[in-house]
Amino acid sequence: MQPTLTERGRRRWAATEAIALGHGGIALVEWATGVSRSTIARGMRELVEGDDLDPERVRRPGGGRKGKVDQEPRLGIDLESLVEPTAPGDPQSSLRWTSKSIRALARGLRAMGHEVSHTLVRELLHEMGYSLQGNSKQKEGRGHPDRNAQFEHINRRVKALQRRDQPVISVDTKKKELVGAFKNAGREWRPEGFPERVRVHDFRIPELGKAIPYGIYDLTRNAGWVSVGIDHDTATFAVQSIRSWWRVVGRRAYPKATSLLITADAGGSNSSRSRLWKCELQQLANKTGLAVHVCHFPPGTSKWNKIEHHMFSFISRNWRGRPLTSLAVIVSLIAATRTTQGLRIRCELDKGRYPKGRKVTDEDMKALNVRRDPFHGDWNYTIGPQTASHMSQLFPSATLGQTHPP
Repeated sequence: MQPTLTERGRRRWAATEAIALGHGGIALVEWATGVSRSTIARGMRELVEGDDLDPERVRRPGGGRKGKVDQEPRLGIDLESLVEPTAPGDPQSSLRWTSKSIRALARGLRAMGHEVSHTLVRELLHEMGYSLQGNSKQKEGRGHPDRNAQFEHINRRVKALQRRDQPVISVDTKKKELVGAFKNAGREWRPEGFPERVRVHDFRIPELGKAIPYGIYDLTRNAGWVSVGIDHDTATFAVQSIRSWWRVVGRRAYPKATSLLITADAGGSNSSRSRLWKCELQQLANKTGLAVHVCHFPPGTSKWNKIEHHMFSFISRNWRGRPLTSLAVIVSLIAATRTTQGLRIRCELDKGRYPKGRKVTDEDMKALNVRRDPFHGDWNYTIGPQTASHMSQLFPSATLGQTHPP
């Protein structure tokens, strides 16, 4: 009906609806129709008191008091210069580096000579197509020229190994978590008025420490493994987690396996540049007899690692709103993670010590049985088992690789 009514008819129609709705009717009609509160209130007064206006007198389209922007053409330009840093305007404006609330914008406009209120600023921003928005994570930085080619290479290798019924895993370290009664993001159902009480400040509790979850996700079986460490996130810890997964789960799930494909990020404890990572993988290959194939994702593309959105995201969802008060709680919550697609996760606590700063010499690197792929050998390589005669040559230092059980 609204477009067919005159200004007076629209005002009285909105007022009639507001009266019929009772308490809160004005706000509801304003929200539903866009007719302002003052106009609805005026219509209600006319219905009660009547008016002496000529019933045949109708204001023509475009009539009435001009809007503020029509009166001051520079208003819209000046407002946009304050809101958008790249828009034309005063480059020295103090508002450029402060919170752009509507009241701050109104003060900035008044300093430019405009008589405006913060409510008018809000209306103008909506008319100009602005809205309150948060940040959106989309910028990945400068992409590597071989990024897509590496994705395709990984995809081919994964499918080839899966066709041969060989294990393919995705590995990564989940965000480190402080152990204790700290706030955890998210909400869970609790009796109303009785939220879980947690600490005000997130300061580490020395006697409880932190948890370092290192995950292994089996792409073929949709199954996961997490080793929760308590020391440091080193390459030794990462490979020990893979070794634990293979000893408990992998070798039983793949009894005829002769190789293992690992897809990993380019950085962190499983970095493509880490010497210790490659040396520890050599020990893994020697111990298991598997040819260990490794494919790293290009730098800056860690979010495409399967483990991130096939396993870690569900762990975070499962423990949302739950304080991680102890290591036992963390292990239990990870192990209890389930999905309708059949994901199951095993979790164990690793109390081993993995000190930082362990050095790998050039001689150690030369002794490795590494075959680099023709395409990006820095990202794609295979570490094969060595014979017993090469073991002493591989790690001449007695300390290398001796901080964890075989």
